[in-house]
Amino acid sequence: MTNHQGLKSRNLITFPLDIPEVEVISVEINERGDYIVTVESTRNNAVCQSCGGRITKPNGYGREIELRHLPILGHRLYIRLRPKRYECPHCNGKTSTQELDWYDPKSPHTKAYDRHLMLQLVNSTVEDVRRKEDVGYDAVEGAIDRCVHASVNWDEFTELEIIGIDEIAMTKGHSNFVAIITTQQTDGHVALLGVLADRQKETVRQFFEGIPSRLWQTMEKVCTDMWEGYANAVAEFDKAHPEVSIEVVVDRFHVAKNYREGVDHLRKQECRRLKKELPEAEYAEIQGVLWPIRKNSKDLTDEELKKLNRLFEYSPDLKLAYTFREELTSIFEMQLTKAEAKQQLLAWRDKISQSSLTCFGKFLTTLNNWLDKIINYFAGRFSSGFVEGLNNKIKTTKRRCYGILRNATLFQRLYLDIEGYRRFA
Repeated sequence: MTNHQGLKSRNLITFPLDIPEVEVISVEINERGDYIVTVESTRNNAVCQSCGGRITKPNGYGREIELRHLPILGHRLYIRLRPKRYECPHCNGKTSTQELDWYDPKSPHTKAYDRHLMLQLVNSTVEDVRRKEDVGYDAVEGAIDRCVHASVNWDEFTELEIIGIDEIAMTKGHSNFVAIITTQQTDGHVALLGVLADRQKETVRQFFEGIPSRLWQTMEKVCTDMWEGYANAVAEFDKAHPEVSIEVVVDRFHVAKNYREGVDHLRKQECRRLKKELPEAEYAEIQGVLWPIRKNSKDLTDEELKKLNRLFEYSPDLKLAYTFREELTSIFEMQLTKAEAKQQLLAWRDKISQSSLTCFGKFLTTLNNWLDKIINYFAGRFSSGFVEGLNNKIKTTKRRCYGILRNATLFQRLYLDIEGYRRFA
């Protein structure tokens, strides 16, 4: 600011306004302590709204506008401007109002202030930002709509080598699922691609069809859980486009969760049995095994190992199940080819089938149905762990914002939390 008309204090400092193509006419302070900076455009032309040509014949001014700008020294700052108007000699004298690049004609803010609001929204809520900035709720939501697409902008991507698909419930309980599509880029950054209305095969297939064809040949892996809708959607898309070759990788996390549940179920059964059969003092020695038995053996403390061994003395079946679980985990830790992994997994399956254990029955069915996609993990050891990490962010966003019901809103808020600092800082 170079003109301080209306300011009586001698303690003055100069700030660059950082708004192009304007001249500061005056600066004043209103009764609330807000700074009002009146400016005039230094550009001497406009674009005709009818023919799109550049026009230079002046025709007065439009109505005065006042735009919220970046705060200064803890005070609100407004830019006051009367846009110039110009007459077009090719459109029967029609006039057009000059539009400058630093504000949107339909916005109450400068573009710089919109970006400021976006930074405040990262990991926050509309209501919280509204209070801090003393603006309307609708004004914040309007800034979101101006700054953040409600769906993916494909121009931001040059490759989609690894895609992750997972779902999350929009309402409490296991219902009203939406599918979250992400990609892990070569630098490790996780980018949001889509929030789909549901997790049905046709919905997912339609999303893949909407990906620009220039990106198809860059798509190599789709990491997902064991939901047939996802796998079938990818398979159908792959089949419909011969130039595309996508490998579905069942996420190791979901495989591990499946076989670990069997051991956990057996633990509950055995603990109930032992509680009835053992004297109270003896049963007390094996209580508190929930977390130790869920750990991998290499992560157990001496005390936890002692307690587990005591439990296994009373339950040989549980010891056998725990041993088989550890063997399977070790297979996934090995650096194996797909062929070697398949051989190891089938050998493990056969040992389970020949034992007296039944706790792995559900997992054996899963293993038989998904074996080819499970062993795809060993070709590059890809997983959708990056998707699981994003799901935690989604859950936090939902809690923080007291529930989000529109998919487009969820996309915008997730995009802000993921990309906000990179894009608006």
